[in-house]
Amino acid sequence: MNLLFLGTCACDYSPELQTTFKNRFDFNARRSSCAILNGRYLIDCGEHALESIAIAGVDVSEITDIFITHLHSDHFNAKHIETLAKNCARGVRLWVQEAAELPPIGGVELRRMKYGETYAVNEELRVTGLNANHDRNAYPQHLYFETASSSERFLYALDGAWLLNETYYFLKNKRLAFLVLDATVGDYNGDYRIAEHNSIPMIRMMLPSLKKWGVIAEDTKIYLSHLAPSLHKPHEETQAIVAEDGLRVAYDGLRVEF
Repeated sequence: MNLLFLGTCACDYSPELQTTFKNRFDFNARRSSCAILNGRYLIDCGEHALESIAIAGVDVSEITDIFITHLHSDHFNAKHIETLAKNCARGVRLWVQEAAELPPIGGVELRRMKYGETYAVNEELRVTGLNANHDRNAYPQHLYFETASSSERFLYALDGAWLLNETYYFLKNKRLAFLVLDATVGDYNGDYRIAEHNSIPMIRMMLPSLKKWGVIAEDTKIYLSHLAPSLHKPHEETQAIVAEDGLRVAYDGLRVEF
């Protein structure tokens, strides 16, 4: 499996996205959080999704499924989804949390996901939506993917603080190959956003428990995403800060194999 990060920002975008970095990626001018799995499964489609897809040279016609973590505008844009659907060769399925209230979106086949229920995307991939500690009105879910043989497991856990009880138990002994964690808040304490986002100190506290419960192992690739530039040091400094913890910082345009 492989994941291409198309955007790794929280919602405090750099104004330079409209000028200096309008047509290219940069470590410190992040776009709205978005990623594509195996070149065909889009995760979130927010404000900058179409720009990011164009910059990365993604073949839109190959996209078959769009998975939405929640309905905040930096992750969900109905018009962008409709635009993508018009250009996809095989039609598009749109996966959202079961109770999500959506505007009309043309060209998509809507799939509603119950928390904790596993769905076959196709013969090669399964997905489970897991409850996330984020704004209830945005219908949040973390996305757990696994191959049909369960040989590779991947959790995309943006926009949520800690892991909720039922999510923690679902993940027990899953031994993830790849984990993407929300890291909206930087390496300090005392930020009110920890009610629905992680800080780096919170992540440091989580890692030993996740290892003890068999959720991650020494060879699990762990990346931080959804970083708020106003709450973090520049990319290279942030990477140096978390390297000692075995963590890596995602950036727009990064591709990871796992």
